[in-house]
Amino acid sequence: MDLRDLTYFETIAEVGHLGRAAEKLNRSQPALTKSIQRLEGALGARLFQREGRRIKLTEVGKLLLMRSRQLQLSIAQTQREVRDFASGVIGNIRLGCAASMADYLLPQLTASLLERAPEVTLKLSIGMDDVLRESLRSGRLDVIICPLVMEDSQFRTYPILQDEAIVVASADHPIFSSAIGLKDLCQYRWVLPAPSVTARRWIDNIFVSRQLPPPVVQIETNSISLLPRLIAQTQLLSFLARETLQQGQGMSRLREVPLLETTRTRTVAVTVRADGYLSPATRALVELLTEGEGRFFSEG
Repeated sequence: MDLRDLTYFETIAEVGHLGRAAEKLNRSQPALTKSIQRLEGALGARLFQREGRRIKLTEVGKLLLMRSRQLQLSIAQTQREVRDFASGVIGNIRLGCAASMADYLLPQLTASLLERAPEVTLKLSIGMDDVLRESLRSGRLDVIICPLVMEDSQFRTYPILQDEAIVVASADHPIFSSAIGLKDLCQYRWVLPAPSVTARRWIDNIFVSRQLPPPVVQIETNSISLLPRLIAQTQLLSFLARETLQQGQGMSRLREVPLLETTRTRTVAVTVRADGYLSPATRALVELLTEGEGRFFSEG
């Protein structure tokens, strides 16, 4: 079985069309057809079936796609490990960090890491936790820092501290004109991340579990840095990490909506793939975080 054939097979499976796959791979359709025929001959089974103008995977094809991705990831990890060993360098870290904590965590953490490992190189990705977990799962990231959701056998997770997420509004928001209950929040619109993000699911469930309609989202965004100014200039409500407001992010123009029901205590964790290769640099980063006792989250 040729690795090139597997690469072609993955692309064809992803786009579901032989012609578009040929354009994407810069190969001819007959060449891709022969590639699939070689794989089917080696496996003794059909990999695709026609569905109108498109093609879709058979059950055997779905199994091969899953195993092919695992194999390609294993090869990529092996190449990185061998390069690190051969060159003697400490390595590169592809680090993902949740947007809600990047501003107040990464500066001090990065400074401490470079002090311990001056030659390390970093590729930083800031995003929502759903995107970070998928990038870690697929091998595009080596390590992520984000709120802990649940145990996953594909990941190895190390809790590092707890923080709080709270509902916030502009300091002069009309909601503060009288006593506040959870039902009062239903009168206003919100700016929140996508439904696939953990914080969004949590805040939605708080309302639904109390037989209230979920927040009406007027603006959906993944930009945490935008939120303080946006909230301060509108009557929109939002849900933020308390530390985001306490680290120079516009605290004077914002105000917490003090409700026990909408105050979420969450565990922040550093997570790696259970079977993934960790460069010396990545191991050093994990050690810093697990030994840090939260100090990176509290220093300005």
